[in-house]
Amino acid sequence: MSAIIGYWGSGVRDELDAVLAQCFNTTHTSFQNLPTSPHQNGDGGSGARIAALRYFGQHVRGAGNDEVLTASLSASGLATDAHALIEAGAHGLRLRRDPFGRVPLYWMQCDDVVWFSSQLQLLLPILKNAEMATAGLYGYACFSWVPPPLTPLENIFAVPAGSEVEFVVPPSGSDSTRIRQHHGTTNKWHDWRVTDAEVNDAAAAVRQLRALLTQAIEEQISDLSAEPVGVFLSGGLDSSIVAAMLVRAGVQVKAYALDFGEYGLSELPFAESVAQHLKIPLIKVDASPRCIRKALMATARALDLPFGDGVTVPLFLLNEAASRDVRIVFNGEGGDQLFAGWANKPIIASGVYEQLNPAGDDFEQAYLRTFHRLHGYEANIFNEQMLSETATLNPRAWLAEALDNSQGLSFLNRLRRANLMLKGAQNIQPRATNLALAHGLAVRTPFCSLPLTDWTFRVSGELSLRGSCEKYLLKCAVAEWLPADIVWREKRGMGVPLTQWCLGPFWRELGRWLRPDVLRAEGCWQSDLALRVAMGRLSGQVQGRRIGEILWLLLMWQVWRQTMLPCGQESESRQTLYNPFWLPPRVWQWKYQAMM
Repeated sequence: MSAIIGYWGSGVRDELDAVLAQCFNTTHTSFQNLPTSPHQNGDGGSGARIAALRYFGQHVRGAGNDEVLTASLSASGLATDAHALIEAGAHGLRLRRDPFGRVPLYWMQCDDVVWFSSQLQLLLPILKNAEMATAGLYGYACFSWVPPPLTPLENIFAVPAGSEVEFVVPPSGSDSTRIRQHHGTTNKWHDWRVTDAEVNDAAAAVRQLRALLTQAIEEQISDLSAEPVGVFLSGGLDSSIVAAMLVRAGVQVKAYALDFGEYGLSELPFAESVAQHLKIPLIKVDASPRCIRKALMATARALDLPFGDGVTVPLFLLNEAASRDVRIVFNGEGGDQLFAGWANKPIIASGVYEQLNPAGDDFEQAYLRTFHRLHGYEANIFNEQMLSETATLNPRAWLAEALDNSQGLSFLNRLRRANLMLKGAQNIQPRATNLALAHGLAVRTPFCSLPLTDWTFRVSGELSLRGSCEKYLLKCAVAEWLPADIVWREKRGMGVPLTQWCLGPFWRELGRWLRPDVLRAEGCWQSDLALRVAMGRLSGQVQGRRIGEILWLLLMWQVWRQTMLPCGQESESRQTLYNPFWLPPRVWQWKYQAMM
């Protein structure tokens, strides 16, 4: 897996290098040294800073004889892409992340040394005690991921997408020799905004969009020869467009689609229709409960951070299958954020309602509800100590920057900006990158194009959403490339059958990860939480598919914790005589009905 780790600051080089080597030894992967800063002395005393970078992968560049070490990491494998950029020299350290959030970047400070890495797990050996961060866990419970700059661990921080964190040497004469973070804040180097006149003409917009899509795909195939590439084909519009553009560009394509078997409402027939239309081979990837169960821990390790969306393990299986055939995969991620996809409908409806009823919920609260996670249920899920610790935390604060409307954006553009910064850059993009890199794949996402994205903020709302038809402009632009039933059908998202799994073949698996003694040992959750959720007893709003979503959220947190952290492994090894998941769900359903 491609990764970068390094340090910058004052210290004894030999001692710091020994720690750096220990971080890499935990991965059982070889590494290489970049040139180190010429500004070093034996003890790295005040006024002098030493720096070192080590990395896996190919697209990292040293600065030769320059005083600044420079490293970049690309999710796409293209040398022109720098999705994470690090500059370390005698006078400062800069950590920069691209606006789409393609590659994560973390940092921590130990005394007068800043450690940084593109993988959270590489920093774990440096921590004396890996303590769970209350705010990180609460953020995960609200969103299904941990919102930057938080991480799940105390004293490790994430660089937000489109931002940079800069550390500088204290000025001469300062009483303090400590490293200072520049201005004590993170600097935003890129933001989404409207800069030109609005595009209202449908015909002109279609022409411009086709040109931008063509440009985006051409940039991402510029280094290809005759080798095949993989496309993750869900049968939805966005991935189908990417497959069609690649075929039109003359690229050899292999498509990969998930097969959930007897569970859920299958999207496979739509993927088969697209593959047949484009005349490309379609590889069906087994996503049965047996395969999902086997890949749970490997997925948590590959993700690096906890992600509670049910699609993560199926996506791990897609990457695993593709890695046997290709070295580059394409996906359609980002289309929903750019073109007002189906997931935007509830908040759009809420926006209309708010305009008609000014006394109703505000935009921030309505947007927070779209995550369908555990915000609002704190008293029913956390134990007393955790409830006390989270009392002063406000999840709306973690959305504030993305939902800020100081630029006076239209309602739809404000929503799209929020989706890009939150659901895209904090969730979809980093998990796609980590899952691909874990399998040695470069992942390319044509919708993550700066010219394309900037242009979409100029498009009028009527062209993005025409009545109940989402992605109207995009559909018009690609109508000639794909079958009409693919372009114009109503999309409902990937139907991962979480509730069917959890109340069926995964029932005993819930007992392994979420039984009462495991939750009690962690010291955060109410011990019977999983059983109450499974039986629909958490809330009248948590029923049907929501039951599976919440159980999976809890499950993946525990899998991540017990896979990555020593404290988690200890709690998992404990056994108990009380495990309610030994009894089938129907027994508990009968019991709860009898209590009513």
